[in-house]
Amino acid sequence: METTWRVTRYQQLWWGISLGVILAGIIAMVLLWVQTGFPLRPSIDFIGGTRLQLERDCSQGCPEPLTLPPLRSALTELGLGGSSLQIVGDQAVSVRTRFLTPQEREQVQAKLIQVMGKIDPQKTQIDSIGPTFGRQILLSGLLALAVAFVGIGVYLAVRFQVDYSVLAFVALLHDVLVTVGVFALLGLVAGVEVDSLFVVALLTIVGFSVNDTVVIYDRVRELLKLHSDWPITQVVDTAVAQTLTRSINTTLTTILSLVAIVLFGGETLRWFALALIVGFVSGAYSSIFIASTSLAWWRSRHATNPA
Repeated sequence: METTWRVTRYQQLWWGISLGVILAGIIAMVLLWVQTGFPLRPSIDFIGGTRLQLERDCSQGCPEPLTLPPLRSALTELGLGGSSLQIVGDQAVSVRTRFLTPQEREQVQAKLIQVMGKIDPQKTQIDSIGPTFGRQILLSGLLALAVAFVGIGVYLAVRFQVDYSVLAFVALLHDVLVTVGVFALLGLVAGVEVDSLFVVALLTIVGFSVNDTVVIYDRVRELLKLHSDWPITQVVDTAVAQTLTRSINTTLTTILSLVAIVLFGGETLRWFALALIVGFVSGAYSSIFIASTSLAWWRSRHATNPA
């Protein structure tokens, strides 16, 4: 049986694309590390601190749009000149700074109101997380991600063989690196921060990605039992061709829902949904082009075709 499209024929191209994307992400992480001391731009969820967002009351009209210099000067007078300051829209300001006591928060709010004018109390947002609690959230998230990787690796080793498990693990690592790299680029260019929802997104991506990989590997195993005389490249090409439509349709239907969240889900859910979109696309890509071709390369190198 010959397949019209052979994924293994262009394995160097698929690997090169992945390597280029991952290297770009690693460079962005290094640059962020130099700037902030972190490979990603962390929110207060992880490092602790206080975030305030104030918006002008424009019910009776607003003056000219806000600008950063007077707001920065107001914070400097309070000894908070190094705080992260961002204009949201034209009439709102977001401040992220060290952990502030209730009295300090009131002082900062009063000082900013002097510059901004009347604000809308219904749209005021204040979040504070202590640095110790922030570190606990970060460590818990990393531990959850590590446990997920180990659990998936053990499951695949039991269900298939060790080489399947190792190569699936490589594909999962690929998806995590791509997603983290994209958000490092966003953090470097647009100041996008990652919070605890980003860790949830990574865990979801790992589960989604391994599902596609298992489907392809399961089909490879079935074909090896039916056609033990076939070369491994033909087995993998056939398995990918037979599962390609399923993988694409599953990914597209999921992404359509996530696009709706990006467009209408609000600021917090927007980045969570975007992380899922990046991870799901990367997961579909790695299952089809990385996990499958890696298995064909490994089995060809070791001249073995056991199921």
